[in-house]
Amino acid sequence: MHWIINVSYLDGYKLKLKFENNEYKVVDLQSYLEGKIFEPLKNISYFKSVTLNRDIDTVVWPNNADFSPDFLYEISQPVNN
Repeated sequence: MHWIINVSYLDGYKLKLKFENNEYKVVDLQSYLEGKIFEPLKNISYFKSVTLNRDIDTVVWPNNADFSPDFLYEISQPVNN
């Protein structure tokens, strides 16, 4: 099981994530923004409002949309910090 300890917005629908194992990964969520809860995230300004919720150890947006940290780990690509 993985959890996220830091998030930063890059560009487009990309986020740089730091996981509990100190691994940095980049995820592009553009193709995963399906469904009512994710509709507001299609607006780049809104997408940029991403934060880290330390209670659930993953990224969240103001409308409480989130993604499982394990899912994010699986679909993201490793990068240097």
